[in-house]
Amino acid sequence: MFLDNSFGKNMELLHRTMDANLYRRAVISDNLANADTPNFKRSVVNFESELKRALDSEGKTGMEAAMTDSKHISFNKVQNWREVTPRKVLDYLTQSDNNGNNVDAEEEMMLAMQNQLQYNLLTRSISNQFYQISKVTG
Repeated sequence: MFLDNSFGKNMELLHRTMDANLYRRAVISDNLANADTPNFKRSVVNFESELKRALDSEGKTGMEAAMTDSKHISFNKVQNWREVTPRKVLDYLTQSDNNGNNVDAEEEMMLAMQNQLQYNLLTRSISNQFYQISKVTG
């Protein structure tokens, strides 16, 4: 009933973002658990930027590129936002300690708090969506 309208899309986007936050929480916990492990490299989760890129590609119209070979990359290709999944990426760019570990416990705790606040905001958004539906139907 609600899947083919903006309510359904909003709910699915909120649900997928909450799932990404749960995954990010597990990655942050793993980083904190290995803060003293020699040569451990922290990981981060990429999701929101890829989701934004996919959502932005829906409305793009522009000049079509001539593709003379099947190996050419289409630059106007619409990406399906439902296919975007959270991706765990190793962080090799940050400074390492003497033991080769690049986990900063203070930064990870800050990221954990930020992630929890974002999750709380998402749950309130979902609650608000259902509240609005109940006001309309009730």
